[in-house]
Amino acid sequence: MPTRSSAAPSSSPVRAAAVAAAAALLAAGCGPGGTGEGAAPPGAEPVEREVSFRSGPDTLHGTFALPQEAGGPVPGVLIISGSGPTDRDGNGEGRPDADTNLNFARVLAQAGAASLRYDKLGSGETGTGSRDEGGPVGFDGFEAQMAAAYTELAEQPEVDRSRLLVLGHSEGALFALRSPEAVEGPAPAGVVLAAPPGSRYMDLIDRQITEQTRRAESQGAMTRADAEELLSDTRLSIARLRAGEDPPSGMSAALAPLFGRQNAGFLREIDALDPKEMAAELPEDTPALVLWGTEDSQVEGAEVDRLMEGLESGGRSGAERVDIEGADHVFREYDDGPGAVVPDADRPFADEVAPAVDSFLDRAVG
Repeated sequence: MPTRSSAAPSSSPVRAAAVAAAAALLAAGCGPGGTGEGAAPPGAEPVEREVSFRSGPDTLHGTFALPQEAGGPVPGVLIISGSGPTDRDGNGEGRPDADTNLNFARVLAQAGAASLRYDKLGSGETGTGSRDEGGPVGFDGFEAQMAAAYTELAEQPEVDRSRLLVLGHSEGALFALRSPEAVEGPAPAGVVLAAPPGSRYMDLIDRQITEQTRRAESQGAMTRADAEELLSDTRLSIARLRAGEDPPSGMSAALAPLFGRQNAGFLREIDALDPKEMAAELPEDTPALVLWGTEDSQVEGAEVDRLMEGLESGGRSGAERVDIEGADHVFREYDDGPGAVVPDADRPFADEVAPAVDSFLDRAVG
C-alpha cells in the first residue's frame, strides 16, 4: 500500500467537505426550510443492540444491527463514517440529520446483512475516550479503531465470519481501501466505497474551499480582496504542509482550525495516500462497489473516474460503479430548484442505493 508520512499524529480536524471553521465567510444562506414531517427511512428496520469494544486505551461504542428474523449466520458489514467528528449514525455538527450510516444499516438489513456502526473518537458516546479534549488522534489511530470494530463485528454470534465486508462513506472509503491490510482475521470479502474521494486529500480541500469561496464572492458574501486572501492562505498552507514545514503564521482565522498545528500531522498522513494508487493495490480477488450521487457537491465525477482507473488497472475485474441520479453526498435526493426542500431529514434517501447494494452482496458473498 502507499506509504504514509512519519509525522506525529494530530488531532481530528474538521476536514474536507465541511470546512466548518470557514462557514462564517463561505456560507451563502441555508435555503428554505423543510416541512418538518421528515422523509420515510429506507430499507427495513433491523433489530439493534449496543456494543462496546477496546481500541488501544480507548473504549468505543457502537450499534450492531441484525435483519429481522435472521435465519442462521448472515453476512456482516462494517460501516465507517466520513470526515470529522461524525457519529455512528453518520451525523455531525454540520449535518445533524444526515443519518448516512443509519440509512445504510437499514438498506443492509433489508438485503439480509448485519452491520456494525460506531462512534469514532471525537464523536457520540465514545467522545474523546482516554484523551484530553482536543488530544491527538492520527491516521493510524483511526485505522486501529476500524480494525477493532471489524474484529467486534466478526465476533458477533449471528455473523458469518467468512462473509465480512467493509462499507466506507466519503473519507471512510479510504479506510475501507486500507482494510484488507489493516484488519486481523478473515479478509473482507468485498468493499463498498460510497462517495469516495479520488484525489489526494489536500487537493480535494483546495478545490472545495475554492468553489465555496468563489460562490460566496459571486453572491456578495465576500469581497474580492477577502476571497483572494483566503485562497492564497489555503494554497500556502498546503504547500508548507506538504514540504514538511509548519503551517504559516498569520493565516486567515477561518483556516486556522483546519491547517493549524493541531491538524498538520493528520493532514500530511492522509494526504500522502493517493486513492487511485490505493485502489490499484486492492487485492484482485476483492470485489468493490463504488456509489456516487450525481448531485454530490463534495466529490466530483472526475475524481470517481480517477478512482475507477485504479480499481480497473492491470485488467483486474470485480469493480462496479453505480451513479445514483439526483443524490447528494449523503445519498439523499437533491433538488436545487426554487422552493426545494433543503434539510436532510426532509429529503428521502435515494431509492437506487438499495438495489445496487443488494446486487453487490449477492455477487460478493452469495
